[in-house]
Order: sequence, then C-alpha cells, then structure tokens
Amino acid sequence: MKTKKRTPYFYMLPGVLMVLLFVYIPVLTNIVYSFFRLSSYSAGQTFVGLDNYRRFFTDPVFPIMLKNNILYCVISLIVQVGFGTFLALVLDSTLIKGKAKNFFRNLYYMPALISLTAVGLMFTFIYEPNIGFLNKVLEIFGLEGHSWLGDSKLAIFSIIAMSQWQFTGYITLLMVVAFQNVSQDYIEAAKIDGAGPVKRALTIMLPLAKEQLLVCTIITVIGAFKLYTEVYATTSGGPGNSSQVLGVFLYQQAFLHDDLGMAAVTGVFIFVVTVALSILQIRITRSGEI
Repeated sequence: MKTKKRTPYFYMLPGVLMVLLFVYIPVLTNIVYSFFRLSSYSAGQTFVGLDNYRRFFTDPVFPIMLKNNILYCVISLIVQVGFGTFLALVLDSTLIKGKAKNFFRNLYYMPALISLTAVGLMFTFIYEPNIGFLNKVLEIFGLEGHSWLGDSKLAIFSIIAMSQWQFTGYITLLMVVAFQNVSQDYIEAAKIDGAGPVKRALTIMLPLAKEQLLVCTIITVIGAFKLYTEVYATTSGGPGNSSQVLGVFLYQQAFLHDDLGMAAVTGVFIFVVTVALSILQIRITRSGEI
C-alpha cells in the first residue's frame, strides 16, 4: 500500500527536478549574483551589496527602457489580446462558414511560426528608407517616406508594429479554442431570449472564456518585458538609446560591457515585474475589482 501511495511522486520527480534545475535554482543564483561585482574574465567576485541596484536605477537609460517596455506592453494588450479576441469572435461566428474558417485560422497563425530573427531582418528591409517596401507604397499615394528605424521618435513604434503583426494571430487561435469550448446550450438559450451577436459575446462568450483570456494577457505581459530579439535584430536599442529595452540592456551589460552584476540586477528586475503583474492580473480577474 505504501508503494502505491508513493508511485505518483515518482512520476512527478523528473518534472520537479527539471523545474528546480532550470527555473528555481537559476533564479535564486541570479539573485545572489546581483549583490556581487562579477567578470567573465575573472573567477573572483566582490560583494558590493546594493550598489548594483543603485547603479541600475540611477542609470539614465533606465527610464527609457521602462517606458519602452511599458509602451510595448500596453499596445500589445490592446492589439494582440483585444483585437486578437475580436478576430476570434468573428472566426467563431456564423459570418465565416465552412472551409473558410480553417483557411483564416491558418492564415492568422502563420506569422507566429516565423523565426523572430527572420522577422526582424525582413522588417529591416521593409523599413529601409531608400528602397524599402513601406516607403515605396507611401510614394505611390504621394506621401512622404521616413527613416523608420533611424528616427529616435519612430524606432520603438516601428518595432512594436512588427511584433503585433507576428503575434496577434497566435492569441486569436488560443481564444478560438476557448470559444469553441463554450457550451452551445448557453448560446441557444441566449438566442431564444433575443440576445444579438454582440450581447452574446459580451455576456456569454467572454465571461466563459475568462480563464483563457487571463492566460493570453499574462503571456503578453511577460513577453513584453522579456522583449529582446525584435529590438536586437533591428536597432540594437538605437538610435542612441531611444528603442532600448530591458532584455537588450541585460545582454549588452553581460556580453559587451562584461558587467555581470548589472546584468543580474536587470534579470531580477524583469523577474519581479513579470511575477508582480501576473499576480495582480490573477487577483483582478478573480475579484472583478481593480
């Protein structure tokens, strides 16, 4: 009997060990490293207490990074989650029928399958000021082209637009699955009561898909603060530091400036922000109060 009771724990053991080795232990190790001055060229380490945190929060680039990550997060929530959910409602409705539903689902999801680096390089050519596709299209309509990635005011918005194109379809597909799991009994009852498509979506579809909507929101927020490849493949944080984000800053501190302590602090900050926002979203969803 004791062996049977222990059997489930033996099945759980590999998963628990993997989570410990690849998640919790690295996180704790990184927190410890954030209190030291470290170099990849030296085995020695110097305890500096909170000095790395002081340097991080007083760095003039910090408010720029934070603003860009928050901007990316807000726009992603509006476009990816908001518009993606709208597309999912349309795909699940009677407006699109038969094989057309599968066609549009595959069409929207295809950008998410492309490598982030490949997307970054592709949009570098699209945004190219002289021969780029976007400026050529604007010229056809008599509009003036721009240096999309070379303008400090436009660079971060150009990167954000690129990312929305790629990931909105992914959120759409997740929400389509959630809407398909909604019992048709509720939908039919609402139709009998005279509820139109909009009212059914707001009072039945969305509330019953709340858990999946929460998952999509958390995924989007975490992705916004882990943002790295899209920026590094296009501007590397430039021009100047106008499109700098936390992920690129972490990489540059670790591998370009050999300041592993500062990189560790950046990682700790990203971890704390993403965990805090995830917990906040879960509490808001459960309580229904802000």
